[in-house]
Amino acid sequence: MHKKPEILHRSMVAQSRLFRIESFDLRFSNGVERTYERLVPGGSGAVMMVALLDDETVALIREYGGGVEDYTLTLPKGAVDLGETLRDACNRELQEEIGFAANEFIHLKKMSLSPSYMSGGIDVVLARDLYPSKLEGDEPEPLELVEWKLANLHELYGREDCTEGRAIAALALAQEFLAGRFQGQTL
Repeated sequence: MHKKPEILHRSMVAQSRLFRIESFDLRFSNGVERTYERLVPGGSGAVMMVALLDDETVALIREYGGGVEDYTLTLPKGAVDLGETLRDACNRELQEEIGFAANEFIHLKKMSLSPSYMSGGIDVVLARDLYPSKLEGDEPEPLELVEWKLANLHELYGREDCTEGRAIAALALAQEFLAGRFQGQTL
């Protein structure tokens, strides 16, 4: 097992409304020194939900992605507000983004987004036993709810408007969980 590098110095080099950029100097066990930069999250984390409308259907959303300057098919997701539990954040985001709440939440995995450049991650949660319930969200336009059969996920993966790696990974984790090949933890 490799010994973690020694952190020699840390500093904040830039900050915006959404992001902070941290620079840190490291010394590796072989004596090599490097400076790394990374995005540091400013909040309490983020959640992404694989919300099952029934045993065969997942709820997707179509929303505009500023990073790719286009509409994409993805999963409901959002920030965990200060003082909010993962379960509460999941339920709030589901109500804001797809107009449903859930009775059952199963934490599947905390995933890093880009371990070389970002310190934050996202918690992937399976939501089941949904019921209609709507909250006003912070999206600039209404999100489109797209129902997708789990048996046809291979078709979703081939679409040009399904490009978000974390959503594809979350769907794969959910499939493994539902098939009994992956463990989760009830929230």
